[in-house]
Amino acid sequence: MPIRLARFLARAGVTSRRGAADLVRAGRVLLNGRPPVGPGDPVDPLADRVTVDGRTLSLPGTVWVALHKPPGYVTSRAATPRYPSVFGFVDGTSTGLVAVGRLDVLSEGLLLFTTDGDAANRLMHPRWQVDRTYYVDVTGRPPVSAEAILARGVALDDGGPPVRPAAWRFDARKSGGVLEVTLREGRTRVVRRMAAELGLGVRRLVRVAYGPVELGDLAAGHVRPLTERELAALYRAIGLPAPAGRSAPAQGPARATPSRRPRPHGAR
Repeated sequence: MPIRLARFLARAGVTSRRGAADLVRAGRVLLNGRPPVGPGDPVDPLADRVTVDGRTLSLPGTVWVALHKPPGYVTSRAATPRYPSVFGFVDGTSTGLVAVGRLDVLSEGLLLFTTDGDAANRLMHPRWQVDRTYYVDVTGRPPVSAEAILARGVALDDGGPPVRPAAWRFDARKSGGVLEVTLREGRTRVVRRMAAELGLGVRRLVRVAYGPVELGDLAAGHVRPLTERELAALYRAIGLPAPAGRSAPAQGPARATPSRRPRPHGAR
């Protein structure tokens, strides 16, 4: 699948996407032996030849890794004075990794990273309706009107439309229970807001699945590569062809076995 020349140059490790325009203007880049019109020119990584200063470029294999994010870490690349960045767990795995969505600093669970920015954008976009499933250890019990409350949707402060879960269920436990919620869009602190709308206090919030990829028994702070089956299902969910090849992470994370999860309320 063609990608923009700027993205090709960035993934090849030559420059940033912004810097690509400078390279093109300086006449240092050739596309199939000819100067490109601009950094937006399409490039087929499998068929086209891109050179910079006469050196032929190639792309590394697409990398996907799953991290069990512990609480107390920010999802941004930049750490804060109080909280370190999750990228400390994956730095050294591959260059050019981006996080697929976010988990707030107090939340934990499955966080995906990839070098495929186009796939990451589709996974995060509500148009593609990719499930994200969360387990929430809560205090209290949902009211009898919980179904109607969630069907009405939860309004957030971002000005967007109310958010409704694709599926949910509640398992009662002593002094509380576990609320399982499946969403098809990512919005800031939406799961915590849903719990609050039901009058529940949150003790622990864990994302256990993103699309076909499950957290399984991956230990907190550990990473693993995605399996070929997971990759095929992930790309199928967003209407893209799976990458022909991928590079394995440089630091060998342990393989995790996906766990069985109870069927959510309202799931088909």
